Amino acid sequence: MREDTRTRIQEIALRLFTEQGYEATSLREIAEELGVTKAALYYHFKTKDDIVTSLVDLRVAEIEELVEWAKTQPRTPEMRRELLERYAANLRGPRHLEMVRFLERNQTALRDHPKLIRMRDMMFELTNQMSDPGATPVERISRSLALFALHAGKWLTLQGDLTQDEIDKASIEVARRLLEL
Repeated sequence: MREDTRTRIQEIALRLFTEQGYEATSLREIAEELGVTKAALYYHFKTKDDIVTSLVDLRVAEIEELVEWAKTQPRTPEMRRELLERYAANLRGPRHLEMVRFLERNQTALRDHPKLIRMRDMMFELTNQMSDPGATPVERISRSLALFALHAGKWLTLQGDLTQDEIDKASIEVARRLLEL
């Protein structure tokens, strides 16, 4: 039951932080939306920062797992394709699109957050794993862009004229093409 409450708090906070902004949302508002007292909310999270940290920790753990896997593999075209597929699967996970919107909406307020800095560092490491040390600049950039092409497709969901499945398929196709440059 404790994890269900934590998850519900994260979901509500994520929505409110995105709609109203991180700085404009209070723990009281999160508690009210959840239908609990602030004391009950404090049992799970003492601060808004604790909530953000818990959300980002999940994402960082996914990226760290991919980086660790990639470090055990030879840097071959097959490994790059597999890494891309694994990353795409992570992006289809629960809450990813909401996290992207939250981070975009609150980038100024959270710019120096240590967990977000860690997430950026891990993304740099993930992009580094996509190329051999001797790769040309074009190869390095196109392989990095392959990962970010998967993110770019998510913004199409805001337009509403494509299904999530169509967006996912098109994004992975573009990403695969970028790997081949």
